[in-house]
Amino acid sequence: MASSLLLLLDDIATVLDDVSILTKVAAKKTAGVLGDDLALNAQQVSGVKAERELPVVWAVCKGSFVNKAILVPAALLIGTWLPWLVTPLLMIGGAFLCFEGCEKLAHKFLHKDEHAADVSQLEHALADPAVDLVAVEKDKIKGAVRTDFILSAEIIAITLGTVQGQPFTTQLSVLVGIALIMTIGVYGLVAGIVKLDDAGLYLSRRESAASQALGRGILAAAPWLMKALSIAGTAAMFLVGGGILVHGVPALGHAVEAWAVNAGSLLGGLGSMGVNAGVGIVAGAIVLAAVELSKKAFGRKKSLA
Repeated sequence: MASSLLLLLDDIATVLDDVSILTKVAAKKTAGVLGDDLALNAQQVSGVKAERELPVVWAVCKGSFVNKAILVPAALLIGTWLPWLVTPLLMIGGAFLCFEGCEKLAHKFLHKDEHAADVSQLEHALADPAVDLVAVEKDKIKGAVRTDFILSAEIIAITLGTVQGQPFTTQLSVLVGIALIMTIGVYGLVAGIVKLDDAGLYLSRRESAASQALGRGILAAAPWLMKALSIAGTAAMFLVGGGILVHGVPALGHAVEAWAVNAGSLLGGLGSMGVNAGVGIVAGAIVLAAVELSKKAFGRKKSLA
């Protein structure tokens, strides 16, 4: 009896160790999506009244939990019954990440007037007393939850690829763990980010000169933090998405890994990142061009009809 108990405890410890290692690997691979998730969700809350920022973040967080409650069982079903579908789903997710990165850059540099018009329209709507702010808030929450569903699907797909071939309990533990860690981590950080300006304002009004200086520093740094998050998120899209595409083609993935090993840790690491980013940019540009051409083609058909 005692030996059986010890064997059982050893098996449990082994499983927990596997879960811990795989969770770390999955978290590392999904870190790029996390950066983009942070930037997008922090931007989604912009324009909301200060006293409503945290309730809006909490509402989106609850929507994110619902999204993952749908996606985790779906991923487990796919991993159990359709394991051959995991790699194509990862490739689709990687291509979508690259497309999102290119679309963001194109919108910023090629459609500056449209972006400025959108921001101006939102500011006028929030300043107009006749506008139903509750409806505006609900629209923002719905939009943020839709965005979260896409990003959550990418996170779960990447995690599923990491645990593919593992026992069902390990897959379940890692997927649930990643879902909880990413949701709590992202929205906890978003809540902190959107309240940075309030914290800075509070400190700047304290009597202490050190508190005032810290508060002014936070107020000055907050906009730059948002810009840095946006840039890091965009770069991560190409790095993570391109990396998925590179490793999805075994010959290319093995060739890059072999070159990186021969080149040394520093040069090899930078070189493999450069290859991932290059593949991501090219793939994103191709998908973006295809999407834009499809829009024009379908738009032309509708106008002819």
